[in-house]
Amino acid sequence: MVTWKSFIFYLAIIAFAVAFLIIGNSVAGADDAIFYDDTSQTVVAVVERIVGVFESDFEWAQERFLVFEAAITEGELRGETVTAEQDVDDFMGIQTREVAEGDRVILVSFEPDVWYFVDFVRINQIWVLGAIFIVLMLLFGRAKGFSAILSLGFTCAAVFTVFIPAILSGRNIYLTSVIVCFYSIIVTIFIINGINRKSLAAITGCFGGVLAAAVLTLIMNHTLQLTGIISTDSISLLLLPLEEPIDLRALIFAGIIIGAVGAVMDVAVSISSALWELRSQAPDSSFGVIFKSGINIGKDVMASMTNTLVLAYIGSSLTLILLLIVHVGTLTDLFNSELVIVELLQAIIGSMGILLAMPLTALVCAALFSRKQKAGGEAADSPADDI
Repeated sequence: MVTWKSFIFYLAIIAFAVAFLIIGNSVAGADDAIFYDDTSQTVVAVVERIVGVFESDFEWAQERFLVFEAAITEGELRGETVTAEQDVDDFMGIQTREVAEGDRVILVSFEPDVWYFVDFVRINQIWVLGAIFIVLMLLFGRAKGFSAILSLGFTCAAVFTVFIPAILSGRNIYLTSVIVCFYSIIVTIFIINGINRKSLAAITGCFGGVLAAAVLTLIMNHTLQLTGIISTDSISLLLLPLEEPIDLRALIFAGIIIGAVGAVMDVAVSISSALWELRSQAPDSSFGVIFKSGINIGKDVMASMTNTLVLAYIGSSLTLILLLIVHVGTLTDLFNSELVIVELLQAIIGSMGILLAMPLTALVCAALFSRKQKAGGEAADSPADDI
């Protein structure tokens, strides 16, 4: 049952989340760090007519391109019809689908009245899929589902409006990443579960797991002599026209703890929720019983979540893994390359964060859930969520 106090706190957490995003974005200096390419113009257009496929012979190659007319649907040129070209040559045996009438496409122009096909507009399908996801969350989760969507939005907003601009503005990546992680933990758990001992225990466990992961990452970052140059993308970041180059080693740190915070949060919330339910059904449970139950529950959650975390990292790097296995000569070379080392660090340190969050959450739950007893031994507080 929602009380007026819990509702006021819910609104206060939302106000805090919004204030953090506004102030954080201002401090990060987002506008000073974004680089715009004013030498080209990009628009979205709808294909109206296919003119035909043509070939042009060069001394070094023969090129095939499709010419079509498209109506621009946004910006200052909205409503204008332009002629554009699409390169339809095979690339390594893979041919891009030729545009057809009615397709929504992205066009770019590097000089007046000369337009080229860039890609198909695909985001609309993602919006539809996202809308279905939100509807299902609201259908099955009701108020909890709404809170989960809201907290996810705040977390994503913190990454894109505070963390990334802070990096580009030359702020301390180590400190900023930890702040964003703590913000995500507080906002997510309090919005979903409200203010209660269950939430406080979960937040404490999350803080402990994330801090442990951060310390381990710093130690391994120094011990392994990492440079942060693990791909061509890393080199591209170094070439950005910034006053101070981006600290690539700090980016590794940030990537590891941000990647681990979701899994650590899941474990801490699962343990605290299960132990609160145990305490609700058995109010006389002692410190030892609650702690032991938390450890036993944590073992099951830990096993599945660690597996999930490792498989998620493997799945996201599958293409890279295949390339390394094909091109690297020996297993020694493979497992000592910095790129593979960073992937292993993410999986291992994330899993260790889960391991360390488990006993801490169980310990805090045991202290909070068993602390109030009447003189006769009956629990003094009801199983209600509010503190």
